[in-house]
Amino acid sequence: MDRIRRAGGLAAAACAVIAVHLAERFETIRGSRRVMMMRIYRLFRTFFHACLAEEFEYRANFLANIAMTLFTLGMSVLTVLLFFYRSSSLGGWSFYEVLALLGIFNALHGFIELFLQPNMSRLVSHIRQGTLDFVLLKPVDSQFFVSFRHLVLWRFADIGLGLALTGYAVWRLDGPPAWHELIMFVLLFGAALVIIYSLWTGMMVMSFWAVKVDNLSFLFHSIFETSRYPASVYSGALRLVLLYVLPIGLVTTVPAEAIVGRLDSLHAIGAMLLAALFLLGARLLWKQALRAYTSASS
Repeated sequence: MDRIRRAGGLAAAACAVIAVHLAERFETIRGSRRVMMMRIYRLFRTFFHACLAEEFEYRANFLANIAMTLFTLGMSVLTVLLFFYRSSSLGGWSFYEVLALLGIFNALHGFIELFLQPNMSRLVSHIRQGTLDFVLLKPVDSQFFVSFRHLVLWRFADIGLGLALTGYAVWRLDGPPAWHELIMFVLLFGAALVIIYSLWTGMMVMSFWAVKVDNLSFLFHSIFETSRYPASVYSGALRLVLLYVLPIGLVTTVPAEAIVGRLDSLHAIGAMLLAALFLLGARLLWKQALRAYTSASS
């Protein structure tokens, strides 16, 4: 009995030591993550201030770009008005529902031009010229640096005007949306951004293996234009591709369905899971591409 008691005491002591060690390890990991997040925040703030100073060096150009954004959005709204002059619905969507979707499209396009287009095009140049070495030597996550180093800040006008158009359309439909609809919209709008970022990253990462991938950005823009209208407009094989192969059809339709009250919870959860899978895939592809990268100094 004494041996059993001593063995039990030793086991309890060992468990206590392990528990203390795990707790210390958890605190260390949590602390390191907090430090990393603060470093990323400070770095992004530095990027933002640098790009803001660059934008305001040419204020007339900044204002001209905003005026062009207003003109482009106005022409898009006019196109929708002309269509509904002859029809009462588009793919089963009413005028203000399509207007809400158009606002989401404009906001997402603004995010693409804000950081994806300027940074991913530079990634191709970094790989060709071997200057990616300097990025990899920096004490920061290379994918974050490559994705957010350059920002075209006047594109916030696209985002703001697009979301304002969506808000106006929703107000004209049924007044202000319910809280659960608004929360669902924010989550699904974020999921749409993640899907777009993952698709764009996946295409540009191909430049680690192929020389000419610049045309892929034009291909992406052409495909993205299809999300200007509800996914129900398309049929057959094209609809399957836009919904399940390259889910561009989801990035505007699903958030729009959420904000106008047409989306059920099951499809919302599926869209967010899909976004998480795409982000994971983009991260793994980036890691694999770095392993295949041949340094300019090697």
